[in-house]
Amino acid sequence: MGSEDARPLVSIPDAKGFEDVQALDPTILLDIRYATENNFTKSKIYDCPRCLLRTEAAEALVKANRMLKSKGLAFKVYDCYRPKPYQQRLWDKVPDPNYVAPPAKGSMHSRGAAVDITLVDAHGKELNMGTGYDFFGPEAHSDYMELPVEVLKNRKLLRETLEAVGFKGIRTEWWHFSYRLKTYSLADYIWSCEK
Repeated sequence: MGSEDARPLVSIPDAKGFEDVQALDPTILLDIRYATENNFTKSKIYDCPRCLLRTEAAEALVKANRMLKSKGLAFKVYDCYRPKPYQQRLWDKVPDPNYVAPPAKGSMHSRGAAVDITLVDAHGKELNMGTGYDFFGPEAHSDYMELPVEVLKNRKLLRETLEAVGFKGIRTEWWHFSYRLKTYSLADYIWSCEK
């Protein structure tokens, strides 16, 4: 959920500068949890499941997914771009900056430059990462080492694959990665539920 540096909110009237990740690579699976009640708030935050990212971040993610394909793996995405109105809905449910970035400050998700993600095998089964998505305990920390070797290897593969294309993780969430090769302003463009 990271709450990285604040930049001014920019109203984007259309999707210019954003890409639909699945349109670029349909082999990247989506499980957009905030479009369901299957998330830590137990509430539906988004109107529909879409994965939009800034163009450079989306292209980097597709490149990383191609790297995984040679290993018989792929990405499954839990969250991508989060517009300010949806960030507000999340904040209204959990007004705690330890877990949710305040809407005025936003996060890398609010800039279209962050992804919450895991690895899946050729059958779409998630690899064991030691905890589920949105688990808020020390076991979810990227530097927590008291885990089975398989879990540590899976987390390392996820991290190294994404770092190779310009993403960087955060310490408290093994699943959260931000694209760091370019900076972006906050955005409030809301995607259409019609594709």
